[in-house]
Amino acid sequence: MHVVARIGKAHGLKGEVTVQAHTDAPEERFVPGTEFVTEPDRGTLVLRSARLHQQTYLLGFEGHLDRTAAESLRNTKLLLDEDDAIGEDDDGWYEKDLIGLTVVLTDGSVVGEVSALHTRDVQDLLEVRRADGSEVLIPFVEEIVPEVDEEAGRVVVDPPEGLLELGE
Repeated sequence: MHVVARIGKAHGLKGEVTVQAHTDAPEERFVPGTEFVTEPDRGTLVLRSARLHQQTYLLGFEGHLDRTAAESLRNTKLLLDEDDAIGEDDDGWYEKDLIGLTVVLTDGSVVGEVSALHTRDVQDLLEVRRADGSEVLIPFVEEIVPEVDEEAGRVVVDPPEGLLELGE
């Protein structure tokens, strides 16, 4: 089983929730009728609706028809069998894929090594351990992390000015 999304907050009054997608093919995963295993176990959730609203997926589940029911699902992970969750064309990343990869700037200079992936409601964060032992968190978004090359063992980052100096 692989996590394809994590439920965030309730949206509106009709039982919809925001989700943080952990797949690059949400349109293939978020199809009404799809049955998700949940963690923690809240039974199987059957998708009744899915739509994109301001770059955030909003999902509705059978049996969860109001805001209170939707709010009870907060922080629930949605899982699918590996065959359903990861296709050949899926570019989603899991922490196990990223830990140990070398983090480099676009000019090739080494920043450090990925030590963790923190999943958050809005965006994931890469935790990078530098050579001196300090750590920096880098938003795991395409604008800042344009390339993950697992075969080459590296993650290319293009951070805005000052990001790598935060926390120093």
